[in-house]
Amino acid sequence: MSTLSPGLRPSPVRPAPEPREPEPREPEPRAAETRLARFRFRPTPADRAVLWLYLLTRISLGITAHFARWLFPAQSGVREAAPVLAPFQRWDANHYLHIARDGYFPAGTGPWTSGWDNREAFFPGYPFLLRAVHTVVPDWTAAGLLISFVAGAVAVLALARVARAYLPEEGAGHRTVVLFLLSPCAVFLAAGYTEALFLAFALPAWLAAMRQRWALAAVLTTSATAVRVSGLFLAAAIGLLFLLSARAGRHWRPAGWTLLPALPPAAYSWYLHTHTGDWMAWKHAQERGWYRTFHPPWETWANTWTGAFGGTQSTGYAFMFQAELAAMVVGLALVALLVRRRRWPEAVYVALSLWALGTSYWYTSVPRATLLWWPLWIGLAALSLRRPRFKAVYLCVAAPVTTLVALTFLTGRWAG
Repeated sequence: MSTLSPGLRPSPVRPAPEPREPEPREPEPRAAETRLARFRFRPTPADRAVLWLYLLTRISLGITAHFARWLFPAQSGVREAAPVLAPFQRWDANHYLHIARDGYFPAGTGPWTSGWDNREAFFPGYPFLLRAVHTVVPDWTAAGLLISFVAGAVAVLALARVARAYLPEEGAGHRTVVLFLLSPCAVFLAAGYTEALFLAFALPAWLAAMRQRWALAAVLTTSATAVRVSGLFLAAAIGLLFLLSARAGRHWRPAGWTLLPALPPAAYSWYLHTHTGDWMAWKHAQERGWYRTFHPPWETWANTWTGAFGGTQSTGYAFMFQAELAAMVVGLALVALLVRRRRWPEAVYVALSLWALGTSYWYTSVPRATLLWWPLWIGLAALSLRRPRFKAVYLCVAAPVTTLVALTFLTGRWAG
């Protein structure tokens, strides 16, 4: 016998409804179709906002490049501007073009040849892709810009998602991308350089590792190591992330995937050995062409300081050496903060980058390397979200610096 709670009354008995024919149902999707739908990319409104911002900054750089070729020609008194894409074909972009077009050792030339350009210092991932895209896009510069444009879009989407995984605040992903795209060396994301392509592999690899999808992370990291030696630093950080995760959950089966990223550098070293007899030919090329011989960190700092303030360089180079010093200080502060927060994998990644850049004769390309330190941009976004005035200060400082660095590069001067 059941009892009723106070206040509840039995409802009157109603006649049962007449049975109706069942409505036709759509067939259940097959398992393969379900998995396909699960991994299909569907951009969210946040993704579209990030891509819109990315497109606007690309247009802004295009306008800057257009004015640069008219207002700052290579020689005074010229009456015709340089070709439209000429401002982007500068410095290392020419090395990648030569490798893609002619190979590493054309017509038997190499380090034994007088005037050799030390092109073997550059890993083959980007030149190979450039050659492939060139089969569709006839202009070499346009092909390189297309690679960077697509890769940059992938990179900023992944950066926004990584930032949202770190920060609970609403708008964290968008804010991180804003600070990143307005960073001082952002022009290199648009040029025919490797930064955009590297990040297009590295950031999704990191996102996959955070979700413990180790096989996917390893494959993406392997692609990153084919593009830049920095991929080995990423592999070390992901390897540490795996160790910390496996120790907590005792899941060691995917450990073999962490070794996969070593294959491209090993294959490239073997290729160089077959042509030069030197297993470390890429490292020795960097030493010959970019003064990357090993020096203790304090000597490297002293040599860079002399270049920046000792009156030994022209004002343009002296300013860039000052920027190198500033970027190194930022990197060291970032590592210290990551260690303090016990972000060990991220600290390893940035610290290895600083060690590689900070033990040459002097600092070279440290400001450009900041583009690869995504913990930096996420940290700055967190600071700006918690202290709103910081965003205004950052933009007021970064806007002129970013414009000047872009003009420096687009007019053919050394921009780090």
